[in-house]
Amino acid sequence: MNWSENAWKTIEEKYASILKMPFITELTNGSLPKEKFRFYMAQDSLYLEHFGRTLALIGAKAFAIEEALTYIRFGESAIVVENALHESYFEDFAVTDRGTLQPVCHHYVHFLKSTAAFEPVEVAMAATLPCFWIYKKVGDHILSQEQKTGNPYQRWIDTYGGEEFAASVQNAIRICDIAAENTTPEIRKRMTEAFVTASRMEYYFWEAAYELTQWK
Repeated sequence: MNWSENAWKTIEEKYASILKMPFITELTNGSLPKEKFRFYMAQDSLYLEHFGRTLALIGAKAFAIEEALTYIRFGESAIVVENALHESYFEDFAVTDRGTLQPVCHHYVHFLKSTAAFEPVEVAMAATLPCFWIYKKVGDHILSQEQKTGNPYQRWIDTYGGEEFAASVQNAIRICDIAAENTTPEIRKRMTEAFVTASRMEYYFWEAAYELTQWK
């Protein structure tokens, strides 16, 4: 069993709890209040800007040129392509201002950026993997459910359940497995710890959107 398979086993319960979250179940059937989706989209847009910078920093630290280019392209996609999708959603859902980083988003992006800056590159790669992998798994899960005609969130569902995104996810998993195979047991352990922490943050990100969690 490779590193990614072992790492996923450590978050199976957390992933199962994500699928049962009101945000995900209501997104699936189209009943999610638009106010909550607007909050989520605004925060996610801010998150992706920082996520893109994190990926670019990982690219700069990667040992192999191929991996460096891959993460730099990941970063470009997060900032340019994903933000283009968000802008269209902003128009559809009347979001006029992204606002500022709220507590959970703030915590998540600072965890990613500090990990990329101060931890070994292998650990940073593992920290960014849940954003790829969990979104893909959630997108696939939603597509496997009976689809409601006229779901206002269908475009979001199609994006993360789509084949283009799947290719990026598999590439990120592959690179993490190569990195884990070629590093020390201690760094592999730290990779798993970072993967688990980021997976928890994915749960809290959706929870914060559903509860509209803001600074007091």
